[in-house]
Amino acid sequence: MEKPFAFTVHCVKRARRHRWKWAQVTFCCAEEPLCHLWLHALQELLGKLTSRPKHLLVFINPFGGKGQGKRIYERKVAPLFTLASITTEIVVTERANQAKESLYEINIDKYDGIVCVGGDGMFSEVLHGLIGRTQQNAGVDQNQPRAALVPSPLRIGIIPAGSTDCVCFSTVGTNDAETSALHIIVGDSLPMDVSSVHHNSTLLRYSVSLLGYGFYGDIIKDSEKKRWMGLIRYDFSGLKTFLSHHCYEGTVSFLPARHTVGSPRDRKPCRAGCFVCRQSKQQLEEEQKKSLYGLANTEEVEEWKVVCGKFLAINATNMSCACPRSPRGLSPAAHLGDGSSDLILIRKCSRFNFLRFLVRHTNQYDQFDFAFVEVYRVRKFQFLSKQPEDEEGGLRERGKTRFGPMCSDTPPCCGTASNSSWNCDGEVLSSSSIEVRVHCQLVRLFARGIEEGPKEEPDS
Repeated sequence: MEKPFAFTVHCVKRARRHRWKWAQVTFCCAEEPLCHLWLHALQELLGKLTSRPKHLLVFINPFGGKGQGKRIYERKVAPLFTLASITTEIVVTERANQAKESLYEINIDKYDGIVCVGGDGMFSEVLHGLIGRTQQNAGVDQNQPRAALVPSPLRIGIIPAGSTDCVCFSTVGTNDAETSALHIIVGDSLPMDVSSVHHNSTLLRYSVSLLGYGFYGDIIKDSEKKRWMGLIRYDFSGLKTFLSHHCYEGTVSFLPARHTVGSPRDRKPCRAGCFVCRQSKQQLEEEQKKSLYGLANTEEVEEWKVVCGKFLAINATNMSCACPRSPRGLSPAAHLGDGSSDLILIRKCSRFNFLRFLVRHTNQYDQFDFAFVEVYRVRKFQFLSKQPEDEEGGLRERGKTRFGPMCSDTPPCCGTASNSSWNCDGEVLSSSSIEVRVHCQLVRLFARGIEEGPKEEPDS
């Protein structure tokens, strides 16, 4: 062809380990009218894709992780948004909770979605702001534990630029900025459960990944005092907490999730187009209709279960909590949108056995296959500490005996401390006694879940 007429189509190319790459294909036509005909047809088809965002609000945390958020957005994300004709309004945050406060004040109806560039903390800010603004507009009191929260119509996009990026890894399968940007561009939508955490009829926080008491609560509380150490503070605090080996006495009450079609140990992970999430959502809606018409009003009173004892850790996960260090996560079969949380109870045991449990998170073995570990799939749960929360004397005594003897099963090895703190998605909650409820598919992300690749092995 002496005078070819051409046009270029920008597209997505799948790469290894769930990554997506930007690609382009150029088509050549022998005649100009034919070229314009193809262009017109393609643009008409693209115009009909209403799921694709056209105008986004972007929050960038310039301090999270290694402080590369602004650079990552400008070099890897902004050029792709420009190619896709997506307009943006950018806010570079200067202080904590700025994104949350902004979402309460601005007009969010003009946007097709909210994008956060940063780590799990930045996502949590946007999540709290968006849920809070939606409830405010709907006249829902968030402080009421039994309130039926209203889902937000806006989706949230996550551009990973933090230290762990657990939410992004668990919903996309990789912490790659280009991959996340492409999921936003093609307009993917993934519904996700959110847990509300209350204390004395007051909302403390929302949680989407890990709600941990004991081991993980002590780690996050100790690491907050050592921010000057950088990211290594998590390893240091983790080792220190492991050696301390404190257990906490209390009572866990929970309502089993009878509506779900899976179980925490069925080794069936949540994947794109998840059948378990779809079916569980339908079952839950049917239960709620029966309850509404008074056909099942005594169900919760009859089904609540109670577990008492001394615990090294109490973990509740709404997702697998997978990350590069733990590719399968704390609960490999947890589902993103089934209206339930996996409640994991680690009872008092020796340091050696607890180490065996922790190591299982890095390999293919079942981390729940221990006599001192119990796991339940729940809709709601409550925790009541045996020790009063203002027992300062117990806290001081705990500090004196932080490093006990390195024995196996003798009582001093696992001394009962007064109270721990809750680790709520990386933030410290000081109240030990809490009430937690899972809200099914309360928010949506610009994602589609982890895709099953053709070369992916069943347990990889």
